[in-house]
This record gives sequence, C-alpha cells and structure tokens, in this order.
Amino acid sequence: MFETYLEIFWSFAKAFAVGGAICTIAQVVINFTDLTAGKILVVFMLAGVVLQGLGVYQYLVDFAGAGATVPISGFGYLLANGAIQGAQKGIFGVFTGALSAASAGVSAAVIFSFLMAMFFKSRSKKN
Repeated sequence: MFETYLEIFWSFAKAFAVGGAICTIAQVVINFTDLTAGKILVVFMLAGVVLQGLGVYQYLVDFAGAGATVPISGFGYLLANGAIQGAQKGIFGVFTGALSAASAGVSAAVIFSFLMAMFFKSRSKKN
C-alpha cells in the first residue's frame, strides 16, 4: 500500500520537475529577451517538433508524462509524432497524421471557447 502512494508521489514529482523546468526556461526567455509571447510560443512548439523528430522528446514523455505533454512543446511533440506515424501510410499521411493526432485537443479548445463565450461577456482590461 505504501509503495503505491510512493509511486504516485514519484510520478507527480517527475511531472512537476519537468513541467516546471520547461516553464522556467520560458520565463527566462521572457525576462531576458524582447521576444513577444506569440514568438515564444512558436519557438517552444517548434522545439517540441524538432526534439520529437530527433527522437529525444519521447524519452522526456516516458519519464515525466503530463509534465512533458501539457506545455506547448508537448503540442509540437504531438504534431511530430502524428506526422511520423502517418508517414508510414505515404506522403499524404504525413499531413493527415499530424492533424488527426491533434484534432481532439484543438476541437476541445474550440468547443469550450465557444461555450465560455456564450456564458460570459468579454471585456478589455483596464489599466
């Protein structure tokens, strides 16, 4: 029984450490560069694509689970992983594999954004 709790704690600790490290790197980039938030998001997403293309990001996912898949670099990993698996079906599979791998997450984001827009009124920030 105690081993189960220790295993769960260890899984949480690994996810927190890896996710926290990714977020720390992003915060350092924000603090010490003039890059906009959009550019930083694109850089991290492309880093996930490149690292998965090189076969490195999968080790991080296997080690940390959600700590590696939840940040935006995990979205890049998901796209690259889908493209790699789709490439086995041919050149058209490269494009459809990436889109089908990410379709559930993108669909959920669109649907929940629409639902929130239906129930809440948007307003601009007041400085």
